Amino acid sequence: MIDGVQIKNLKVMTDERGFLMEMLRCDDSIFEKFGQVYLTVCNSGYVKGWHYHKKQIDHFIVVKGNAKVVLYDIREDSKTKSQIQEVFMGEKNPILLKIPTFVVHGITSVDNNPLYLINCPTLPYDYKNPDEFRIKFNSNEIPYNWGIGKGG
Repeated sequence: MIDGVQIKNLKVMTDERGFLMEMLRCDDSIFEKFGQVYLTVCNSGYVKGWHYHKKQIDHFIVVKGNAKVVLYDIREDSKTKSQIQEVFMGEKNPILLKIPTFVVHGITSVDNNPLYLINCPTLPYDYKNPDEFRIKFNSNEIPYNWGIGKGG
């Protein structure tokens, strides 16, 4: 596992009416601080990525569909520098994935359906000076092949 990446198993409470899933609590050891909450959708057959942050820590939860999140450590001082980690998450594996700064990440659907991902980053999005640094999904900078021809 890439240094600093954390996974929290999510508590799902079900009954005949449906279910409730706790995602992130302020008293969780994985919680640092609140920036904002947003939903993003990734259509089947596409990759969202690569990108990373220099200040913001992400907390990913897939609430509909199933995803493969791929992580790549670019931190010079990390004991896991240049390592790749795949994390499968979603309806079949309800987890929260904490992604540290300078860990490049991308996401794709692993079935033929769109995936719905909620992120609770530690900082709000700064429209004037975004903390988002992009690398093309098929770049040779990262030793990973998504096996998909569409990304961004």
